[in-house]
Amino acid sequence: MRIPEQLSKEIEVLGGVDKIIEKLPDENRMIEQSLIYAALSSPIRLKILNLLSIQPLCACVIQKITKTSPSKLSYHLSLLTNNNLIEGDREGSWITYSLTESGRQYVLKKV
Repeated sequence: MRIPEQLSKEIEVLGGVDKIIEKLPDENRMIEQSLIYAALSSPIRLKILNLLSIQPLCACVIQKITKTSPSKLSYHLSLLTNNNLIEGDREGSWITYSLTESGRQYVLKKV
């Protein structure tokens, strides 16, 4: 394989291809990132995260704002919870959802 000369020099300065590979996150971290990005790929889930960045809310308020059926909302909340983007605080029969630190980082990023 032929690499353009300038690029080849830059790779050598970094220590070669093996050194570049060493700088990658481990496979488990990349799998974790992939799952988080999948969870972030839905407009409804992004709306939920943005709502929770304003105020912790119960499912009934989230459902009213997102106009989502209870079963679909439950699915979306589970996905966000399982990926540590939100957490629920149970008080009796109510659960108040809020952003986790990880969820806050993804919502507040300005891309």
